[in-house]
Amino acid sequence: MFSGIVQAVGVVEAITSTGGARRLRIGAALPRVPTPGESVAVEGVCLTVERADERGFEVTAIEETLRATTLARLTEGARVNLEPALRVGDPLGGHWVLGHVDAVARVRAVERRSGETRVSIEIPPPLQRYVARKGSVTLDGVSLTVASWADAAAEVALVPYTLEHTTLGTLAPGDGVNLEVDMVARYLDRLLDAREGVSPRTVAEEPRDHAAGKAR
Repeated sequence: MFSGIVQAVGVVEAITSTGGARRLRIGAALPRVPTPGESVAVEGVCLTVERADERGFEVTAIEETLRATTLARLTEGARVNLEPALRVGDPLGGHWVLGHVDAVARVRAVERRSGETRVSIEIPPPLQRYVARKGSVTLDGVSLTVASWADAAAEVALVPYTLEHTTLGTLAPGDGVNLEVDMVARYLDRLLDAREGVSPRTVAEEPRDHAAGKAR
């Protein structure tokens, strides 16, 4: 479980392909060295730490993860948002985040204003029901509030701190971002469906990658 509050921006130091999987060595100065077996969100994707030291850690992204997220597009030298899993008693500064990406969404527009940057994200049709104005979404592991919702796009406002301490400051139209909708909205929707006798909804039949964006 995560909160969507990025703890560090790491750098992909090495990538090794094994079959359909990719092993990533990520250099980072995390608040503490993760123990092998712990989870770390990399660009919003929950991955298991296999090795770690004071300079960074190693994880493996399997074929399904690569298909459903932007991790397949990472190259050596790419910067990535990082958040270790929450521990009991840790502050919840963002919202409940699972690290299970729902889709790769496309950046529709970026508008830089004085004091903030507005980013418009196209939400895939199967996920639009879970997005609401003033609700929460996670983009590349960053918890954000939906400032406005119109024409199947969610607009979020990035304050200077977010621009400086995450990778979102480099977003450009056409980029792909890992999108995770609010888990509370998802479960409420499922409970209402169950009460009405509706079968569970699925996005499995929909393309998971809705953008051809570049990795950062």
